[in-house]
Amino acid sequence: MQLIRAVTVEIFLKKDRGRRPVNFFLSFFLSFFLSIYLLIYLSKYLSIYLSIYLHTYLSIYLSIYLSIYLSTYLLIYLSTYLSTYLPTYLSIDLPTYLSIYLLIYLSIYLLIYLSIYLSTYLSISLLIYLSTYLLIYLSIYLPTYLSIYLPTYLSIYLSTFLSIYL
Repeated sequence: MQLIRAVTVEIFLKKDRGRRPVNFFLSFFLSFFLSIYLLIYLSKYLSIYLSIYLHTYLSIYLSIYLSIYLSTYLLIYLSTYLSTYLPTYLSIDLPTYLSIYLLIYLSIYLLIYLSIYLSTYLSISLLIYLSTYLLIYLSIYLPTYLSIYLPTYLSIYLSTFLSIYL
């Protein structure tokens, strides 16, 4: 803001100290160049920030959720499977503590394995998906928004500021 003020003071006050001109074209070009600068800056900043933040949050959340969900599902499935079919196939009566031990061991192993596997897989796939989505979305939305609204607001703001200040 101080840079814009310094540039406008230099241009207007060095030329003619007696008159108070409000140059519409100067405010329009300043707003146009600022909108292009903000377009480039915001598209880079938002795509990097949002891809890192969303990627980290979603990969951690989904990996924990899916690992707990899948390990619980597999625990229930394995418990029914071990209690009904395994003694029949082995034709021996397994003790209860052995089936409980196997269930606990398998569920812990699957929880750790699934959390590591899913966090790696989801982090890579979400990073690719989100960066592609954000790149497409930001390349379509931001130029349209900034080219229409920002020059209008900036030209009104700059012309008002310059007319009040000068």
